[in-house]
Amino acid sequence: MIGYSQGSELDELDLAILRTLQDDGRISNADLAQRINLSPPATHARVRRLTERGYIRGYVALLDKAKLGYDMTCFISVSLQMHQVEGLEAFRASVRQFPEVLECHHVTGEFDFLLKAVVRNRQDLERFVVNRLTPIPGVARINTSLALSETKSTTALPLPANSPHGD
Repeated sequence: MIGYSQGSELDELDLAILRTLQDDGRISNADLAQRINLSPPATHARVRRLTERGYIRGYVALLDKAKLGYDMTCFISVSLQMHQVEGLEAFRASVRQFPEVLECHHVTGEFDFLLKAVVRNRQDLERFVVNRLTPIPGVARINTSLALSETKSTTALPLPANSPHGD
């Protein structure tokens, strides 16, 4: 068994379930059970337990940004004037409201936050930066980088291979 946070443990079947669901979240319980060599009721119970314990947060459809007209992926670094908890939380609360922001990370280094955002074009980018980010109280500096191309994009976590001991 592999120990993870909060004292919970995952065995090889749990990891096989998680690997399979990362690859195909729409797989039927019967197909999942067959793939991991377990009965459907036992498989369903394990998936339910993994969900209840927070290993599985949800299921989504991954959409194609370009086909939906989002031609620009941007990485936006933001510095705040002050670093009190209230200012950090106010910034986080504001950013959570912006559908353009796919990810927001509080980071170390020269900037305080790193945002991954998508916009349709440079006019949308300008509106987003000028009308939405800049007015947030406490924002001191914004630096935007545009992705020229995407070499790798995944939502799959690097789970251990079949053996929890790396055999």
